[in-house]
Amino acid sequence: MSRVTTLYGTSVGKKITMAVSGAIFVLFVMVHWFGNTKVFMGPEAFNHYAEGLREFGDPFLPYGWFLWIFRAVLILSLVVHVWSAWSLTRQSWAARGTKYRKKDSLNIDAASNTMRWGGVVLLLFIVFHILHLTTGTLHPDFIPGDAYHNFVTGFQSVPVAVVYMLCMIALGLHLYHGTWSAFQTLGFDGPRAQKIRRPLSLIIALVVAGGNLLFPVSILTGIVS
Repeated sequence: MSRVTTLYGTSVGKKITMAVSGAIFVLFVMVHWFGNTKVFMGPEAFNHYAEGLREFGDPFLPYGWFLWIFRAVLILSLVVHVWSAWSLTRQSWAARGTKYRKKDSLNIDAASNTMRWGGVVLLLFIVFHILHLTTGTLHPDFIPGDAYHNFVTGFQSVPVAVVYMLCMIALGLHLYHGTWSAFQTLGFDGPRAQKIRRPLSLIIALVVAGGNLLFPVSILTGIVS
C-alpha cells in the first residue's frame, strides 16, 4: 500500500492514474453512444434498452443495482481523474514558479491546448446531463420510465441541442489528446505503436463525438421524432 501511495505522489503515478481512470471513461462513452443508437429503432426498442440496464444482472443483483454500481465506479473514476489533473497542474505551476506553459519542442495542437478548460466544460456538462436526462430536474417534460420521450423532447430545445453539440466537440478534442497521451503514459510508445497511436486516438474521438452529434441533429431535423 505504501508503494502505491509513494507512486501516486509522483507525477508519473498521477499520469498513470489519469490514464487508467480516463480509459474507464473512454469505454463508458463508447458503450453509452452505442446503446443510444437504439433511439433510431423507435420508442419500444429504446425504452426496452433503458429498462434492460435496470434489470441487468437479474437474478444475482436486485433491480437497478447494476446501474448504481456502474455509477459509483464512474463517480470514483471521475473524482480520481479530476484530482490527479488538478494535482499535476499545481505541481507544474510550482516547478516553474509560474502557470503552466508548454515548450515549443512539445506537441502543441488544438486538443492539447484545450485539455484543461475542456475538462472543466465536460465536468459541468456531466452535471447538467444528469440533471437533464437522468433525474429530469432540468427537463421541461420529464416522464419517469419513458426514456425515448425524455431523450427526444430534451433535444427538441435548440439551446439545449446547441450546448450539447458544443460539448461533444469539446469531448472529441479531450478524447483525442487524452487517448494519445494515455498510450504514451502506459508505455505504448514504441516505433510500431507510434504509427497507430495518433490515428487510433483520432478514430475514437471521431466515432464518439461524431456519433453523439447525430442525436440532436437527427431530432432537430425530424429524422427522429
